[in-house]
Amino acid sequence: MLGPVLRLLERLRFSPKRRTAPSFCLAAIPEAKPRRAFAALALACLIPLAASAQPADGGAAGFATKAAQAYMIEASTGTVLLAKNEDQGFSPASLAKLMTMDLVFEAVTKGQITLDTEYPVSEYAWRTGGAPSRTATMFAALKSRVRVEDLIKGIAIQGANDSCIILAEGMAGSEQQFAESMTRRAREIGMDKAVFGNSTGLPDGKSKVTAREMVTLAAALQQSYPNLYPYFAQPDFEWNRIFQRNRNPLLGLDLGADGLATGFTEGEGYSIVASVQRDGRRLFLALAGIASDKERTEEAKRVLEWGLTAFENRQIFAEHEVIGAASVYGGTARTVDLIAKAPVSVYIPVSNPDRLSARIVYRWPLTAPVQPDYQAGTLRIFAGSRLLREVPLYTAQAVGEGSLSSRAVDAMLELGESLFFSWLWDKSAPG
Repeated sequence: MLGPVLRLLERLRFSPKRRTAPSFCLAAIPEAKPRRAFAALALACLIPLAASAQPADGGAAGFATKAAQAYMIEASTGTVLLAKNEDQGFSPASLAKLMTMDLVFEAVTKGQITLDTEYPVSEYAWRTGGAPSRTATMFAALKSRVRVEDLIKGIAIQGANDSCIILAEGMAGSEQQFAESMTRRAREIGMDKAVFGNSTGLPDGKSKVTAREMVTLAAALQQSYPNLYPYFAQPDFEWNRIFQRNRNPLLGLDLGADGLATGFTEGEGYSIVASVQRDGRRLFLALAGIASDKERTEEAKRVLEWGLTAFENRQIFAEHEVIGAASVYGGTARTVDLIAKAPVSVYIPVSNPDRLSARIVYRWPLTAPVQPDYQAGTLRIFAGSRLLREVPLYTAQAVGEGSLSSRAVDAMLELGESLFFSWLWDKSAPG
C-alpha cells in the first residue's frame, strides 16, 4: 500500500517554487472506535513542514472577510475557497425565497405544474406580501390570477413576497404546509440544519440556515434546473404597470454574476447568496452578518474577485487511477485498490500552494467477499485544518472469500489491530 501513498505525496508536491520539503507519515488513525460498526480509519497523511498558522476565518493565504458567516466553493471540483463560521445559524430573511424557488422549479421540471398554470391572489397574500405590506412585491392585484412564470420572475428579479405566498398557497394549499415542504426538501439536498417557517423569509422567530447550506442550495438550483436558473439574471420586470429592476447589486458589476438573492434581518445584518461564472470558472458564495447594504455589495465583489483570480486548478489523480488501498479480512487478497471515478482536481492558492494534506478514510475492516465498484471510502483533501473537498473512492477489483485457514489468520490479525487501535484511541482521547 506504500506505493499508492507515495504517488499521492508526489501529486501534492506540485509547486516548482517549493522551499520546504514535506515530511511523510503512513498511519492507521481511528476516527471512531474500531469496535463500533463502520469505524473509519485515516490511512494516509501528508504533512508539510513549516506550515503557518491557519487564519481565524479559514481563508487561504490569510484572506479575511468582514462577514460574520461566509462560505465559497468552486463548482466543478467542490473545492472550499473560503469558510468562516459556515455552520453557524442565522435568519435567512429573503434568502429563504431560494428554497421556495427550488420547490417551484422542481414542480415545473416534473410536470406537476407548468409555466402557464395560474394561481389566485388571496387577501392574505395581498396584505402580507403585496402593495399594503410595504415590502418587496410584484404588486399582484387582489383576487386576480397570475401565471407561474410571472410569479417566478417576481421572486427571481424582485424578491417579491406576494409572489412567494401566491405560489405557496397554490401549490400546497397553505403557506404553512408549503413551509413544511421547504424544510423537508432542505434535508433531501443536504441542508441538515435549515428550518423554514414561511415561503418569504419574513420574520417568524424560527427560520434558520447556515452559509454552507445556502451555497448547497444555490449550487442545486443552478445544476438541477439549468433551463430555469437564468430567471435570476434577468435585469428587470414589469407587472401591474410598475417597472422594477433586479435587486441583485452584483449583476451590473462586470463580475460574471448570474444570481441569486440578498437578505436583511434586524439585529443580524445584511446577507447575500451569489453565483458568478467567468473564464470557465463558476463560484458560489454566501455571506451574512454584514453591517450595511453598501458594505455587502463591496464585500461580495471583493471576495468573488479574489476567488476568481487567486486560485488555480491542479489535477492530483487521473480518472480510475489507483489512489490507495484498503485492508480486506478473510479474502483471497489482503488489500483492495481504491480509485475515483473521475479526475481528482483541487483549486489551490496561486501564491501559497504548499499547505495541502490528504487522507483516505474507509469503513474498517472490509470483509470478503468484496465486489468491484463498491463505494468503500473517501479521499479527504485539506489545506491546513480546513477541508477542501471529499471524493468518493471505489474498489477497483473483486476480492473473493479466502480459505478457512486464511480467514482464521485474518481474524487473529483483526483482533490484534482492534486492540491496538482501541488503545491508540484511548491514549489520544482528551481527559
